Amino acid sequence: MTGPRSATVVGGGIAGLAAAVSLLQAGWSVRVLERAATSGEVGAGLAVTRNGMAALDALGVGERVRAAGHRTVAAGVRDLHGRWLLRLPGRPGDPEAVDVAWGVHRQRLHGALLGAAGAADLTTGARVVAVQPGEPGGAPAAVTWLDGAGEHTVPADLVVAADGIRSGVRSRLFPGRRAALRYSGRSSWRAVVDDDHTPDEGFTARWGPDAEFGAVRISAAQVYWYGYVRLPERTSFDDELTAVVERFSGWSGDVRATIAATAPGRLLRHDVHHLPRGLPSYVRGRTVLIGDAAHAMLPTMGQGANTSVEDGVCVGRLIGQPLADGAPLRAALAAFDRDRRPRCQLIARRSAQTARFGAHVPGGPRQALRNAAVRAVPAGRAAAAGTAVLRWEPPPPGGAAA
Repeated sequence: MTGPRSATVVGGGIAGLAAAVSLLQAGWSVRVLERAATSGEVGAGLAVTRNGMAALDALGVGERVRAAGHRTVAAGVRDLHGRWLLRLPGRPGDPEAVDVAWGVHRQRLHGALLGAAGAADLTTGARVVAVQPGEPGGAPAAVTWLDGAGEHTVPADLVVAADGIRSGVRSRLFPGRRAALRYSGRSSWRAVVDDDHTPDEGFTARWGPDAEFGAVRISAAQVYWYGYVRLPERTSFDDELTAVVERFSGWSGDVRATIAATAPGRLLRHDVHHLPRGLPSYVRGRTVLIGDAAHAMLPTMGQGANTSVEDGVCVGRLIGQPLADGAPLRAALAAFDRDRRPRCQLIARRSAQTARFGAHVPGGPRQALRNAAVRAVPAGRAAAAGTAVLRWEPPPPGGAAA
């Protein structure tokens, strides 16, 4: 063939832009289709853990994200009154410590990736209406979308489905029940508040009856917080801020103060859905699924965005570069699925287990028993449990996964 190979990325969020950057690094021509009228990220903040930062470094944007965020550590778990249930042992100054994380606004992370993907052909306001997955070694894939100029269909050597938790590509390629979203029974408030005075004591999750609250500093002047609670699906409140104030009224004073500092216009809430059964494959034809489109998980391990950036790196390292070096597409896609699906589905299962033992425990005797059990866990053992997830390293360019 002549000229670079071509990829169409459906979705211009964190996962899609990470894949676009990685494919550009491998010498591909990349088109990104974003449904929204403008390219941006809706959301508040997040914690980029060690594995996520390793992926961002591989994309060449790690230092920019560090500069845009705030360095912190995972400190442990408290109860709703602020008493420690589990305090993780810190390793100050150790650059290899797995407890180090960077709080960052989602828009700043998105902006860093968008800047690195500048060579991609980005189309906004593009509503994808059809995907032909193609066949490795045979027909190319094709994506059809609508925008203000009409209908367009473009062939591609590879399609990357990064269109989020309600992925239209996933529903077209995997129409069965196994690929269906399920409501978790929980909803999550999120906000960024102006705060330039509260000391950073590290990221701490707080578990109360059927709820979790967490806050992380994302800059010298801002703190991101979330409140994850049990609610019927599609619950609506006339006043969301009053509702969250009432829901956490019995919690410790610092939790109440953080919520009280929230401007109503900055408060978000979304129902939490996930893919509890997991997909049978992350590839179909010449199409690969990444991010929430592939493995929407509960937020209780904070790995949704981190694994999405990992996925993006691996699209370029395990598919893009091997094809540029002459490897067959079918083998590269199989290598991607073999590498990413077991890891992401394991993290999704652990997130569900963490939820059942943490934020999903109701009040009363079960809460008291759970708290006593957590206090009995040695801190070192608890820290070691997450090491395998957080010590992930990107595969070398054109090489096998680490």
